[in-house]
Amino acid sequence: MLTHRVLFEEQTIAARVQELARAIARDLPEPTPVLIGLLTGAFVFLADLVRALARLGVEPQVDLMAVSHYGPLVASTGLVQLHKDSALDLNGRVVLLVDDILDSGHTLSMVRAHLAARNPRWLRTCVLLNKPSRRQVTISADYVGFEVPDAWMIGYGLDAYGQGRGLPYVAALETSESTKSGAVRENP
Repeated sequence: MLTHRVLFEEQTIAARVQELARAIARDLPEPTPVLIGLLTGAFVFLADLVRALARLGVEPQVDLMAVSHYGPLVASTGLVQLHKDSALDLNGRVVLLVDDILDSGHTLSMVRAHLAARNPRWLRTCVLLNKPSRRQVTISADYVGFEVPDAWMIGYGLDAYGQGRGLPYVAALETSESTKSGAVRENP
């Protein structure tokens, strides 16, 4: 297992997801939004958020999109490719885009613009983790779980080298681990 430092315990994450769900539910113009999660890192957060919203009487429709970065992982090239789009008709719908981490901003910016072009009547973004120190694109999320330092995050759906995705908490890799094999700096 990769050497890491726990930043947010399972109970802390659960409480924050519930707080985010309450804020989102208050803001929703209708109780049947479309929640679109970005694969693969957001799947755990998305599942917990859907259940938290359901406990508040919100019945979201759920879909998933897949995107990838091209170029080395040490620095974002800004090139994001869409591999799986949402098949849902978003015209006039209430849409919440859910991602695991807002890092450079390239992914969230591209996907948000892509979804906006499909003419939803309400479009907001929600991220579990915000890493403003790495921002290269001017964008912010409408709903943010936690702010994190400039380190590689694992756990609660996020991984490094294929490891750590199933951890029930969010952790930062220790410096020696995050610099192996080319100094990985940006979560995908």
